[in-house]
Order: sequence, then C-alpha cells, then structure tokens
Amino acid sequence: MLRTKQSLAAILLAFAGAAQAQISDGVVKIGVLTDMSGPYSGMGGPGSVVAARMAIDDCLKAECKGLKIEVIYTDHQNKADIVASKAREWLDSDHVDAMADLTNSAGALAVQKMIKEKGGIALYSGPATTRLTNEDCAVNGFHWMFDTYSAASGTAAALTRKGSKSWYFVSVDYAFGASLEKDASEVVKSYGGTVLGSVRHPLNANDFSSFLLQAQAAKPQVIGLANGAQDTVNAIKAAREFGLGGKNGPQVAALLVFLSDVRSMGLDVAQGLIFSEGFYWDMDEQTRAFSSRFEKLHKGNKPTMVQAGVYSSVLHYLKSVAAAKTDDWKVVAQKMRELPIQDAVMRNATIRPDGRVAHDMYLFQVKKPSESKGGWDYYNTLATIPAQIAFKPLAESTCPLVKQAAK
Repeated sequence: MLRTKQSLAAILLAFAGAAQAQISDGVVKIGVLTDMSGPYSGMGGPGSVVAARMAIDDCLKAECKGLKIEVIYTDHQNKADIVASKAREWLDSDHVDAMADLTNSAGALAVQKMIKEKGGIALYSGPATTRLTNEDCAVNGFHWMFDTYSAASGTAAALTRKGSKSWYFVSVDYAFGASLEKDASEVVKSYGGTVLGSVRHPLNANDFSSFLLQAQAAKPQVIGLANGAQDTVNAIKAAREFGLGGKNGPQVAALLVFLSDVRSMGLDVAQGLIFSEGFYWDMDEQTRAFSSRFEKLHKGNKPTMVQAGVYSSVLHYLKSVAAAKTDDWKVVAQKMRELPIQDAVMRNATIRPDGRVAHDMYLFQVKKPSESKGGWDYYNTLATIPAQIAFKPLAESTCPLVKQAAK
C-alpha cells in the first residue's frame, strides 16, 4: 500500500513541476455545476450550492482562516454540451479552481475529458457512471459519493440473494442508465440470476405506461428501474397505479433512490423500497447536527447524499488547498490523497488511485407510514456495506492510473 501511494505521488509530482506556494489571483474559486431546475434539482441543484457554502464557512473557521474563497454556480439543464461549454468558460476565463456536484453522467464525462487537457479539479458527487474511475479516470478527477456499482451492489444483490432471480430493466437512455443497468446485470448474474431484457426511456419522461407494460410482458420476478430522481418517482407511481409490486406481479426495484424522491412520492407509495445510499441524515449525532444546519439554510429540506457529498468533497478540497498553501491543481490533487477525509458525512473513507472515494455504504428500506415518527423519518437501516466491498474492486479496474501506481 505504501509503495502504491509513493508511486502515485511520483506521477502527480511529475506533472507538478515547481509549483508556487501561493493562491492564484488571491482567490480560491469553486464552481457548482448542477441541475438547478430540472429532474435532478431536488437531489442536487440549489441544495448543492448551500452545501458548498457550508463547507466554505466551516473551513474558514478552521484550516482556511485568512483565505479568500468564492463560490459560483450555474444550471447545466442536463445537457452535456452546456456542461462542457460552461466548464470550459470557467477554466479558461473565470479562473475556477474546482468544480463540484456535476450531476449528469454524460456531462461529467465531458468535464473529465476537459480537465485532463486543461487542469483544474473535478469533485463528482452527482454523476453515477463508473467510467469516471475506470477507462476515463483522471489524476485530478475525484468521484465522491456513489456510483452505479455501489447502487447495484446493494439493491440487486439483496433481492437476488433472497430468490428474485429473473430481472427486466427499465433504463434511462443515456450514459448513467446504461452504466447502472450493466452493473446491476452483472450483480444479478453473479448470484445466479438471469436478465430477460431491457427497455430504454428518455430523460425526464412523464408517461411510463408503455415501458412498464413491455417489462411486465417478459414476466420477470423483478422490474429493475435503472434511472434516478424524477424519472424514478414517475416510474414507481405508475407501477403502483398498475398494481405492480404486489403479491401477484413482479416486484419493482429502484436501483437508485434519493431522500428527495421518497419525499416526493410519500411513504404510502415508497414504503418497502430497498436500496443503497452513502448518507442518511439520521445515522448518528454528527449527521443529525450537519443536517439540522442544512435544513435551516435550505427551506426546511434535509440533505440528500449528493448534497452531503458536495459538502464533504468541497471541504476536503479546501483543507488540501490550505495544507498545500497553493491552489495549483497538481499539488492539491496529491495533497487530497495524502490527507485523511474527516467530516460529518463520510465514514471509513479513503481516496483510491483511480480517484474513487471508497467509504461505507448502507442498505435501507423505506418505512411504512405507521413506522415513521414524523417529517423526514423515512428509512430503516438493514445493513452496512463496508467500504472495501461497496465499490468496484481495484483488481477489476481499467483505470491506467491503477497500473501506474502499482509499479
């Protein structure tokens, strides 16, 4: 392990050269690039901006005293071309040092390609594709909260182990959906299950009738929803209207669920859903205190795992800038790997050579209305998924940095 860290440090220093121990332009600037008004705005959006500001405030009270830090944000409208255009503008003209959230996998992959060429730091907590830490990994790209592997390894593994062996997927038609379906399919097959087929739907679909009917016609034991946020909400509501998920039909499994989704559906609709997440506001005293602060700043809403990930990633980035005494991305990327991740959000967290932040994940089940003690009391914890098994093993990685670090 020591040899791996030393090798990776050598890679980063080869890029770094003689970095100046100072802050460029006198300002550390962070850009939150997110969906401010579309289907993913509830899990990220304005709440991600709030989370980034909380991280800045907390660091300024401690390690970052004396630094000038600014945050800017924009709505990328879930369009990869807008993501790429804004990221390029931020890096070329606006002197943005780090970009956070970056919800939308297609857009995130465009940013990853860009930072390889232009530099800067990317802090991914909203996108899910595992490509960010596999074939498209970057020394300056860090995947913080969850990915399609961690989402699939929780839900798909739990249901298949219980005997739900035949699956059919309803997947959103872009990089995220394809990645989630692929990872879930591999998990299902690894536990002796079969995949009967899949159907793709457009992002932000309103009517899921035809997709669910096609899935039902295949007569699977499980209809797996490889989508997220409002698409998941709409699909589950439609499934309930069709009577799916009951005793006589296929079970409906949402592979990726956010707290904001459960809030939108209500416990009557969402009850019984099993899924994995990396953060829940009511886990312990630290998460409750953090979430209470967030709630007061964000219109009475508790943080989702994406928003919690923005807080954790921005805070760790800023601590690394303060420790390195520079915002030179090459030096900061190395320092981020050296410093321990310590905050109210993450548990048992480390940054791997591929840029994946490995940490404990959790298997949750949505409570029945009768079990809830009040607002936001939505989850029962079924199990902790340890960091070392929650994410794709490094031995299976296709990231070139892993091979270089092992030399």
